[in-house]
Amino acid sequence: MAISKVDNIELIAQRHTPPTWRHEFGAMARLASPMVLTQLAWVAMLATDTAMIGRLGPDALAGATLSLMLFFMAYIFCFGVVMATASLASQAYGARNPRRVRRIIRQGWWITLAITGPALVAFTFTADILSLLGQPVETLPHANAYMSTLMWSLPPAIAFAVLRNFVSALGRPSPALWVMLMGAPLNALLDYGLIFGNFGFPRLELVGAGLATAIINFVLFFALLAIAILQQPFSRYAILGRFWRSDWAQFREIFRIGIPIAGIGLMESGFFIGAVFLVGHFGADIIAAHMIAMQMPHITFMVPMGLAQAATVRVGHAVGRGNSAAAYRAGWTALAMTLGFMAIMTIVVLSIPEQFASIFLDHSNPDSASVLALAVSFLFFAAFFQAADGVQVVAAGALRGLNDTLAPMIIAAISYWGVGFAVGIGLAFGAGMKAAGLWLGFIFSLSCAAILLTWRFRNFARAAYLPKISTLQ
Repeated sequence: MAISKVDNIELIAQRHTPPTWRHEFGAMARLASPMVLTQLAWVAMLATDTAMIGRLGPDALAGATLSLMLFFMAYIFCFGVVMATASLASQAYGARNPRRVRRIIRQGWWITLAITGPALVAFTFTADILSLLGQPVETLPHANAYMSTLMWSLPPAIAFAVLRNFVSALGRPSPALWVMLMGAPLNALLDYGLIFGNFGFPRLELVGAGLATAIINFVLFFALLAIAILQQPFSRYAILGRFWRSDWAQFREIFRIGIPIAGIGLMESGFFIGAVFLVGHFGADIIAAHMIAMQMPHITFMVPMGLAQAATVRVGHAVGRGNSAAAYRAGWTALAMTLGFMAIMTIVVLSIPEQFASIFLDHSNPDSASVLALAVSFLFFAAFFQAADGVQVVAAGALRGLNDTLAPMIIAAISYWGVGFAVGIGLAFGAGMKAAGLWLGFIFSLSCAAILLTWRFRNFARAAYLPKISTLQ
């Protein structure tokens, strides 16, 4: 399969562009901007869900939060595995190997089918799992109702991630952004209709919230798939060509690189989600306040998350071209941009905690005042872990572009479970600080991860290390 004329011109331009930091900053900004906006559109949908579910009361919000945490554990594992397609496809594109790009994406979808099926089975036991974890009895019916429909959004969400990696690896992430921007208002309308019984829909409450999410994820996947099939330069790659043809070498390579990425995600998310279940021991109001407070760092985190994805692509392109200087310049540029943005966001979070938390509560509900006060106190801690959170995810993204995933997984285990968990548990239960102690554990864990991952990237940069990329055709 011949590479497209447009792609060929772009690759030649990359090889002959003057190697300056200013050029890298501009290239990183152009690539990262639609990725960041895509992430923000995605989190806007989640925030919309949370805000509308919050109108159903603290118990409903707490139950939905617990289900969402279980869902995210599965999502993060599956997403982590298929994230290997981003670095591998970027390297293949940089090496001018379009046939391998197609095979990587095809096997990414094979893996999607293989890993989402068992998760769907596990989701049917949501109430039993939460009961075993000691969660409040009053939240279990709500959690079960939400998961009964939310679970069906997992397969299309992971398949969409593979497609997004494809368009991003080609240096053209904008179609994913436009599709996501289309989905955000549709999600809000469906939420409003299905949760509260508007627009002629039945009032389904939490079942409706999950159903809206599932429908939108299918819409997003098929919309981006249509673009990838019909629009150039994506259509030249014929990503559905010979879909049922096996490629076990590529399949194994994605798993080899992707499983540690999934491990990193599980180490981090498992720590944060585990904290939710620990918070559950302090009551439904604290769960609701914790969920509200997490919305702010979750929103700001989308910027470094987008920069991390851009760093993976930019580093991967340079690896494919065999240019170590460009690879490390890309990584350091993404880290510098992240630090600058997160410093600003720290000031923002400290300035508007009460106004932000109020968005997610119905003030006519008598329980809302106590939840608001707790959420504002948690946002104070959130302000101080944002910079470390941004640095660690971007450093991990840059290392992913070098196919370095196993050591970062070990670093994640040490940072989140060796440091953060010990500090959080000790302060929450040993020192009697309750949820505030867990939030301090977040600060320690993220700082440790940021330092160790940046140190590893620095060592690779000093050695001008480049991985051997696959020669599979």
